[in-house]
Amino acid sequence: MASIEMKNIVKKYGDGFPAVNDVSLDIADGEFMILVGPSGCGKSTLLRMIVGLEDITNGDMVIGGTRVNEKAPRDRNLSMVFQNYALYPHMTVFENIAFPLRLSKTPDDEVRRRVTEAADVLELREHLERKPANLSGGQRQRVAMGRAIVRQAEAFLFDEPLSNLDAKLRGQMRTEISRLQRRLGITTVYVTHDQTEAMTLGDRVCVLRKGVIQQVASPRELYEQPVNLFVAGFIGSPPMNFLPATLEGDALSTPFGSIRLDEARAAKVRGRDLLLVGIRPEYFEDASLVDEAKRHVGSTFRARVDVTEWLGDSQYAYIPYEAPEAIREKLRELSRELDSEELRTQAVVSIDSTSRIREGQEAEIWLDARKIHVFDPQTGENLTRDADAGAELTRLATQDREAAQEAARGATAVGAA
Repeated sequence: MASIEMKNIVKKYGDGFPAVNDVSLDIADGEFMILVGPSGCGKSTLLRMIVGLEDITNGDMVIGGTRVNEKAPRDRNLSMVFQNYALYPHMTVFENIAFPLRLSKTPDDEVRRRVTEAADVLELREHLERKPANLSGGQRQRVAMGRAIVRQAEAFLFDEPLSNLDAKLRGQMRTEISRLQRRLGITTVYVTHDQTEAMTLGDRVCVLRKGVIQQVASPRELYEQPVNLFVAGFIGSPPMNFLPATLEGDALSTPFGSIRLDEARAAKVRGRDLLLVGIRPEYFEDASLVDEAKRHVGSTFRARVDVTEWLGDSQYAYIPYEAPEAIREKLRELSRELDSEELRTQAVVSIDSTSRIREGQEAEIWLDARKIHVFDPQTGENLTRDADAGAELTRLATQDREAAQEAARGATAVGAA
């Protein structure tokens, strides 16, 4: 295992465009780091520079304390798992997994031992004599992972490995990859554009935008304390709601009424003519179902519900609102950058499945005012972010990772005994 340090990494192509622009990132030994962002943000390019498939224009790539800029991929001792599996169709599962060991002229007994151990971990023992064409998509991906495991590399690199699988299989494979990484405790860098994978797999997540790092934090910190509009809009499904607002005294005036801020947050946003209020769908509730003990910490408003979606365990209500053209254009611009559907001037409200709110009717909605974020629509900065709280969330996540890895290694040792 090894740490990975990227120091002011730049990648420019022939036209001078910086696909990766001054990226500095430290990945700890044994850490599971996710690189995430929309198409064209530079995440795959960065991964390919780690493994040596792309030259580095400027900066230093340091793996295990050694600068590797000029080292060929075969000399970096890294294992990479690709999106398309990259299996040899004429070889059996055994030989596909054993391929890197054959290249290094590993003795046959050692090859057999390592392949069998990897097959046991990945539940492939009974498939070792089959060809890739006779396997399911999930089994093929496990074969590709087995080939990475037997190399006993210093780090695993995953390039969108689950994007070719159906939704159900992706969920199963996410669990397997997470369990495997915890058991092996190996440094892992995982590229994805799927925020569900990013939020469920990573110890920390690096959000990229046009080749520039926006925020590196635990999944929970990204969700609860996003540094700017881009991160807030990218992380979360359904995405965060953005409402235009102006500050009047210590209260925000929004299309849904007044939202009172505490003095500390009000002081941070004073002096700006127009603001954007960020509200997660689950920060709303049907006012009739809110516990009286907490009603005073929020704001209640009445609005006409346009559409409802009942999902069994929950439901969503869609409430349109009016916004200035400057805000509409900012939301359209953000949608283009996020490579997503247009962020419309409507609020998505998550309410309990027992709520009797119905579409086409006026409803009373309660909002937890303690959890909202206030953004500068010009710079995108989160004006009310609590950096100390965010750092604490990431510190706790690191402790949880280390404890989980220790428990996984302990369980493996007991099983082996």
